[in-house]
Amino acid sequence: MSKGLTSPVEGLGEGIAMTTIKATCPTCGEVELTADDLTLMVCSQAPLSYYAFRCPRCIEEVRKPADDHIISLLVSGGVRATNWSIPAEALESHDGYSISYDELLDFALAIERTDYLAALAEHAFRA
Repeated sequence: MSKGLTSPVEGLGEGIAMTTIKATCPTCGEVELTADDLTLMVCSQAPLSYYAFRCPRCIEEVRKPADDHIISLLVSGGVRATNWSIPAEALESHDGYSISYDELLDFALAIERTDYLAALAEHAFRA
């Protein structure tokens, strides 16, 4: 991703210039974008910050990591940053084993049986 030079935009007059931002699509290669074409998501956990755009050639959405340098370049080019945070629960350490796919499937099948849920509720009220 590199910031291009400013150039006049047709139809806006000689005095108004728009920044061209060059980015790379994995399919099409280098493409030219405007600030409005990009989404910049700045996370409280820096490694999770990213920018995204829809490639003007292949129309695929492209998402790439954004370090402090990239964030500064994009903001200076007029891209609006949206700040977001990871929920605290996602950052907690967890002990024990992970639930397996089979256990999850067994649970989903069990909650479909209303008599099973009623038995659990009845047991909870007696305890």
